[in-house]
Amino acid sequence: MVQRIGGSRRKSRKNFTKYYRRRGKISMSRFFQKFQEGDHVVFIAEPAYQNGLYHARMHGKAGTIIGLQGSCYKVGIQDGHKDKTIIVHPVHLKRL
Repeated sequence: MVQRIGGSRRKSRKNFTKYYRRRGKISMSRFFQKFQEGDHVVFIAEPAYQNGLYHARMHGKAGTIIGLQGSCYKVGIQDGHKDKTIIVHPVHLKRL
């Protein structure tokens, strides 16, 4: 059998890199930001923090906060005609 080569970050170098002027420490306010249910958010990756990162296919998509799961948020999006729930750390979310 042939093994599949690559993981979830394969072919995502452009998506998950930071602009060189924005490099450095992560802002604590962005790390601990709070959202309410129904808030609209966009997936913007923070490459310096890999925990709670979504799949590269979802980069730049918008969704709504459904709930909280641990320190992460459940975000509902529509992928094509399917409703999907993605669990993302708040450092990777930006309020619309």
